[in-house]
Amino acid sequence: MKNRAIGTTTVSEIGLGGMPMSIEGRPEESRSIATIHAALEAGVTVIDTADAYLLEPGETGHNERLIASALSSYGGDTSSVLVATKGGHLRPGDGSWTIDSSPAHLSEACEASLRALGLEAIGLYQLHRPDPEVDYADSLGAMRLLHDQGKVRMVGVSNATIAQIRQAQQIIGDALVSVQNQFSPAYRSSEDELTYCGEQGLAFLPWSPFGGISKAGELGSSFAAFAEVATAHDVSPQQVCLAWLLAKGAHVVPIPGASRPETIIDSARAGDLKLSDDELTRLDAA
Repeated sequence: MKNRAIGTTTVSEIGLGGMPMSIEGRPEESRSIATIHAALEAGVTVIDTADAYLLEPGETGHNERLIASALSSYGGDTSSVLVATKGGHLRPGDGSWTIDSSPAHLSEACEASLRALGLEAIGLYQLHRPDPEVDYADSLGAMRLLHDQGKVRMVGVSNATIAQIRQAQQIIGDALVSVQNQFSPAYRSSEDELTYCGEQGLAFLPWSPFGGISKAGELGSSFAAFAEVATAHDVSPQQVCLAWLLAKGAHVVPIPGASRPETIIDSARAGDLKLSDDELTRLDAA
């Protein structure tokens, strides 16, 4: 697998999104551990998580603890693995999502994530979502403070507009290295943010690149062009989707979710799939 960069950190082209291992429909822990180990064996060096990836009340940090367990039990070298987590989104365990991006909560959430991950400093800490009840500048200032305190090495923002990214650049400065927005064949409204990040030297991490957990398996049937290109190359439509995203810029690092070893292994091969200009045009038009 080839490498890309998040800030000054070299990472794999494809990351692993941990959400499916912790929310509804999550597998047995042993299978989740095996999935993370398979990702590491395939060369994946960026793992994305959040404190809000959980299922039951009282499970805040479930996915973070799962990843920490998988890394500690892996027999190989994990020193190059970048764990990216997020704060500011909450999930009470009843299926709902709420937001608290207040400085007080972000400080508490960061401390809890450090404990869950067993780290002295989080590699990449991301503001999960803007809070309509909190001035965005205050949330960004809290993220900058966490960096200045040495609790996080790099900062990212998620679900952000170009105006919000610019504001983050002004407040956080060079510590801001990435933007994580939803982007997939079905959801392309962040194309401008993707382009802006490339112009600014920021990594762009598309979340739900297959369209969401419930729709990932339907990608080929929903978008015929992806199925046709997949058939031509004898690969999965999901692998074509990731190769299409990678072709959008050297700053793009897709983070497909996975809960089975075979799916992340398939995803990790996307960097080796070369799509022609004609195929990319067809996929863009799908």
